[in-house]
Amino acid sequence: MIRAQPLDPASFAPFGTVLRAPDGPGRDYFDAGLSNLRPEPKPSLSIARVVEPVVLPFAVKLMERHAFSSQSFVPMQAARWLVVVAPHAANGGPDIKRMQAFIAGPDAGIIFGADIWHHPLTVLDGPGSFAIGMWRAGDDGDEEFFDLPEPVIVSG
Repeated sequence: MIRAQPLDPASFAPFGTVLRAPDGPGRDYFDAGLSNLRPEPKPSLSIARVVEPVVLPFAVKLMERHAFSSQSFVPMQAARWLVVVAPHAANGGPDIKRMQAFIAGPDAGIIFGADIWHHPLTVLDGPGSFAIGMWRAGDDGDEEFFDLPEPVIVSG
């Protein structure tokens, strides 16, 4: 079992970048968090709607990764949402022993680094809409899914 912690930039840094609006007027750039490790992909922007919220504790059964691309999630309309991440294991798949979970609020987006395993987009308090940015080549290298041998329970 893992306990979900509040999302903060320092704790999330091994997996990517936390996106927050500046405290005052102006603009912050997050270019360093964006990565594309192949020459042929094109930028992709999509919008996803997640309707069914989950309740903690929650059983994580599936992880996904984008080995060659970062992936950004920016809430457009959402309350709290769950971010479950794991680095790539030496023998393949997600490293379950190093899996972490974070609870993000409506004021924070994230950029998963390339090759970071993560649970699909999951909302906690109600439906949510998110803008998603990544790089896509239209081939099998765009995404990979992994069914966990045993569910990992995430508590609040």
